[in-house]
Amino acid sequence: MQLKFGVVKLVLILAFAFAFILNWSILIHFYTILSTLEHFKLGFAISIPLVLVAALNVVFMPFSFKYLLKPFFVLMFLLGSLASYAMIRYRVLFDYGMIQNIFETNPGEASAYLNPTLLFWLLLTGVVPSLLLLRTEIIYPASGWRGLGQRLLSMTISLVLVAGVAALYYQDYASVGRNNPTLNREIVPANFVYGTFKYVKNTYLTKRVPFATLGEDARQVARGDKPTLLFLVIGETARSSNFALNGYDRPTNPFTEQEPGLVSFRHVSSCGTATAVSVPCMFSNMTRKTFDGSKASNSEGLLDVVQHAGVSVFWKENDGGCKGVCDRVPNMVADPKLNPDFCRGETCFDEVLLKNLDQEIAQMKEDKLIGFHLIGSHGPTYYLRYPDAQRFFTPDCPRSDIENCSNEELLNTYDNTIRYTDYVVAKLIAKLKHYEQDYNVGLIYLSDHGESLGAMGLYLHGTPYKFAPDDQTKVPMLSWLSPGFLAHKGIDMGCLKQAAASKRYSQDNLFHSVLGLLGISTRVYDPVLDIFATCRR
Repeated sequence: MQLKFGVVKLVLILAFAFAFILNWSILIHFYTILSTLEHFKLGFAISIPLVLVAALNVVFMPFSFKYLLKPFFVLMFLLGSLASYAMIRYRVLFDYGMIQNIFETNPGEASAYLNPTLLFWLLLTGVVPSLLLLRTEIIYPASGWRGLGQRLLSMTISLVLVAGVAALYYQDYASVGRNNPTLNREIVPANFVYGTFKYVKNTYLTKRVPFATLGEDARQVARGDKPTLLFLVIGETARSSNFALNGYDRPTNPFTEQEPGLVSFRHVSSCGTATAVSVPCMFSNMTRKTFDGSKASNSEGLLDVVQHAGVSVFWKENDGGCKGVCDRVPNMVADPKLNPDFCRGETCFDEVLLKNLDQEIAQMKEDKLIGFHLIGSHGPTYYLRYPDAQRFFTPDCPRSDIENCSNEELLNTYDNTIRYTDYVVAKLIAKLKHYEQDYNVGLIYLSDHGESLGAMGLYLHGTPYKFAPDDQTKVPMLSWLSPGFLAHKGIDMGCLKQAAASKRYSQDNLFHSVLGLLGISTRVYDPVLDIFATCRR
């Protein structure tokens, strides 16, 4: 049987379908908000889905013309299904930042989100409605002007309905909107369509300004009797609250906690809640408040400045890309096909970054900075981030649809990733000790952002920063400096430990702290943001 509808009626049906099938999350959110209010008007509560349908009808009508309607709405159903699943299951918001994160995620990372529940939801709310639409015969008015008039009349009726509701309940909508500013970013498909348009416009359609150099005046002014070898380890999705070094009551740092010279900075904030923001931000000389992603992508960063100073730089990648920060320095990417002992499927355990490290160090000259980009605790397939030998907390959650695991299983799996990261950091420290006789050696570890594990109904990360919980914005930062390094730089360990326990820092400090440790002088260095500066004798 073939369905048959006039175009105006079909668009209204599509508006109802999107409102009640793919916008569950915003309706649930709205009524959850109302349930917390002491009083609310019944008419206001009833009006919410009607206003949503009317608004969608107005937005959809311009896409109702022949040869555009079916392809457009099939695409919206399929993408909207994926978006609604993420919003319902993980409370993800598809704003500009999330769209950027999606575009800059590699296929291996994206495949980690696939699971049977998602595929069933996609089939039920995306594929089936698309097939029904494709089989529907659409009756278009014989006259183009008549069709335009019908569309305008339908849009006018919808706008009158919205205006009428606004006249009756404006204060109610305004109050809820002011107190819950994310609501306007929860409407499918408007949220991801707008975010995608903004991303494409900023990335591909905006005229580029000339590429900016940075710190070309950089030079080393504090070279010691031995060259420096510094490891800069960028973590992934590790949150500060799950580090035993920061007071967590589970043994997640057994490999580093007894290391002399190790300091854990307890109060560190990230620049963003996604890798695509945090990594470029921490490697730029901009602060979180002034950070401009477009400007950062069109400018040199920390590694370039270090290289300008004559320090040999090398970057080792195991997290799907360095987000542009390593583009102008020697670098390598861990290849699963070439490392079967360390890799499973499309991803590798972080130990792969230690492979060939001695040869790589030998090929570098004088003072050296090596960056390591870990896959760390990248979700939702946390169980793929550690080998079986490091499966310490059990039972864990060996699946990607983490919302179907118990809280205990999910926490165990995530803590296993933190414990394994600690193991890798300890191995890097052990490697540095091997070079201690010939170099002043040190290591800095800093995660890009944290992670939500179900608290407040949130999973994963990427929540807009001003609404994000501490789980996503408070990150671990460690430093390990050898006795020779401390003596050469004149750093007081007691002072550093005291500052690490009490002072508040952020990823704004990384750029300047690395320059300070390497003894690099440049106009773009700010000693106020150098964590180690206040503890130098």
